[in-house]
Amino acid sequence: QVQLVESGGGLVQAGGSLRLSCAASGRTFGSYAMGWFRQAPGKEREFVAAISRSADSITYYADSVKGRFTISRDNAKITVYLQMNSLIPEDTAIYYCAARNGIYGKTLSHEYDYWGQGTQVTVSS
Repeated sequence: QVQLVESGGGLVQAGGSLRLSCAASGRTFGSYAMGWFRQAPGKEREFVAAISRSADSITYYADSVKGRFTISRDNAKITVYLQMNSLIPEDTAIYYCAARNGIYGKTLSHEYDYWGQGTQVTVSS
């Protein structure tokens, strides 16, 4: 069982930055690939970024955030991060952290086993 708690969301102006954190419980954090998803009002949950559990931390990004967002993990702190730069109003959503018992991150939400409660990110124009 893994419990995930997101933090770091908030209100920011377009062009600004935020760093989301996802703190995990459990000693097996290093066994899980991690992902970030987001859901805007009236839209389906969509993939944002993922990172493998392996030491080389293979990362994947949605095209919409590539070059602006960076996912990373600190296994010692059992935390995964999402650094978000050059934010635009279209990034406004609830951001969710997810964990899957596998080597690599995936882009489909049903591939993940555990989810956090989400943190709101609002980007004003």
